[in-house]
Amino acid sequence: MGFRDMIKKSVLELYNGEVDLKKILLVMVVTIILAVYLFLLYRMITRKTFYSKNFNLSLAVLAVITAGIIITIQTSIVISLGMVGALSIVRFRTAVKEPMDLIFLFWSIAIGIICGAGLFEVAIIVSAAATAVIFLLDQIPLAKAPMILIVNAEKYESKAEVDRVLKEKCRYFRIKSRNVSEDQTDMVYEIRTAKDDECLTAVRAIEGVLSVSLIDHDGETTF
Repeated sequence: MGFRDMIKKSVLELYNGEVDLKKILLVMVVTIILAVYLFLLYRMITRKTFYSKNFNLSLAVLAVITAGIIITIQTSIVISLGMVGALSIVRFRTAVKEPMDLIFLFWSIAIGIICGAGLFEVAIIVSAAATAVIFLLDQIPLAKAPMILIVNAEKYESKAEVDRVLKEKCRYFRIKSRNVSEDQTDMVYEIRTAKDDECLTAVRAIEGVLSVSLIDHDGETTF
């Protein structure tokens, strides 16, 4: 027997064509448990503004389907090659709104692959480690997100006085937009201050200022 025949025989031995029903059930049970865990975790940490129940359900189902594919390709080299060819033509065109969604999507696929290979301990350890990393790193940005200050004034010349007041009352301020018309001016500031009421009162007292609004948002923190 030549070297090529030995390689061919060793490869074919990996695909014995037998599917153990107990193994399939065990893989499905463990995968479903981890998929449900992933579903609950995604629901808990995802912002309500960007949460999509359909996407969350897709994460859980994707893990189960991936595990089934891994079990299937272990039975036959022909099926495995055909599966690779079939999956290579699949195109996903749904835009990912949040970077964290991409992490959960890859996590779901990883659970299916690892559980399908029968490495349940690895899947559990990886899931636990990923959860710990997410919660630990989420606590690092302790800075409060900046607030949005909207100032409506009669004339644009009021901006200089508004800037002076914000410099006194705020640790940080930056104008984000200006909208000037014939009869009024709208200015939007990003500010950081521990004196919300004082800042609002001082800006509202400026001559020519018609109204002031302060909005606390749940956006990204800037340093």
